[in-house]
Amino acid sequence: MNYFKTILNGIVRENPTFVLLLGMCPTLATTTSALNGFGMGVATMFVLICSNTFISLLKNLIPDGVRIPCYIVVIASFVTILQMVMQAYVPDLYKTLGIFIPLIVVNCIILGRAEAFAAKNNVLASLCDGVGIGIGFTLALTLLGVVREFFGKGSFFGMQILPESMHILVFVLAPGAFITLGYLLAIVNRVSRS
Repeated sequence: MNYFKTILNGIVRENPTFVLLLGMCPTLATTTSALNGFGMGVATMFVLICSNTFISLLKNLIPDGVRIPCYIVVIASFVTILQMVMQAYVPDLYKTLGIFIPLIVVNCIILGRAEAFAAKNNVLASLCDGVGIGIGFTLALTLLGVVREFFGKGSFFGMQILPESMHILVFVLAPGAFITLGYLLAIVNRVSRS
């Protein structure tokens, strides 16, 4: 198996946000700024890599009848570790992301990759899949956050660029998330068809 191709596949061909349209709740809710989008992406990537690897290790020990509950327990364990680490070392980001950190447990991206990939492949391939999908998700959330922050607050990763008179408030509100995602999806679809 080509591990580099597995990573690249998660970033481009199976990008969870721009191609598969998975995980829309945290995508739309947490991307009011580039830092928030990046933070949520990295948090999800950590859980994705760890759960993919661990589920791949245990795939032959988990009975078919209880595999989904077992996957959720594994994912919830890594989310709990993530919560404690974030609360200790990045409390501001932890407070900003709020309820969306514990909701990583039921994120369809993570559960879907556990079922579709980690349960059927070896540990290294599952780790690479987690890295690829995680990077793809992080890049998508960061890009969405960059666009929304730039137009809504006139800043880039918190650095003020545009004067307040040029801010378009709708971009940092809920409708702005849908507008931005719609335009980015259109651009990605156009570029991928060329």
